Amino acid sequence: MDNNLRTKAVVLHRTNYGESDRILQLLTEHGRFSVLAKGARKEKSKLAGGIEMFCLCDVTIRKGKGEIHSLTSARTELVWHNFLNNYERMQFSYEVIKQINRVTSAVDDIDFLELLIQCLTNINDILLDIRLVKIWFWIQIGILVGTGLNLSIDSRGHRLEVGKNYDFDLSQSSFVESISGKFTADHIRLLRVLSANGPHVAQRVIGLEELINDCLWVAERSMSH
Repeated sequence: MDNNLRTKAVVLHRTNYGESDRILQLLTEHGRFSVLAKGARKEKSKLAGGIEMFCLCDVTIRKGKGEIHSLTSARTELVWHNFLNNYERMQFSYEVIKQINRVTSAVDDIDFLELLIQCLTNINDILLDIRLVKIWFWIQIGILVGTGLNLSIDSRGHRLEVGKNYDFDLSQSSFVESISGKFTADHIRLLRVLSANGPHVAQRVIGLEELINDCLWVAERSMSH
């Protein structure tokens, strides 16, 4: 049986090990792997350039019997670099990786790699409003872990309707009807667009600027529940 696995990967976490090695947490097309990159911190290491943060890499992993496998080759295919001089975008990139690192330690789903790649690509597009990217990410990761926003019914099981106002119930992570609520059908429509589509589509929503900050508030708190 061939124990070598060639796959696309993104580095989630790096830890220095010994005098010149690194232990990496990789998210791949086949799930998450802990690998030892032997000699990766040496000046002339062939592995070093292929295991940087914010890169899509082509790697070969030699699977062993233990929890830590061996990284035998690594080559960079794509670098997300446009946001490196933008503090807000860079900080959110780290937050995205942190969150995906956290959830994939308990849930092994290959869809998380696609989410991570798409999110870093969106962050890298400096023409995209970063707030839309944030809302989209929080909604999508919620869907994958099974705690997504309920954009069909309110906390009492009633359909969300045009013409009604809502508050957001943090304890239930759902909308609740309220005469004085600040959330309207327009807010819910934007959240639905970002649930089903990417931020590029949402940028065309009419009245976006009046809705976006409220929707970001909801999206962030839906995952903290």
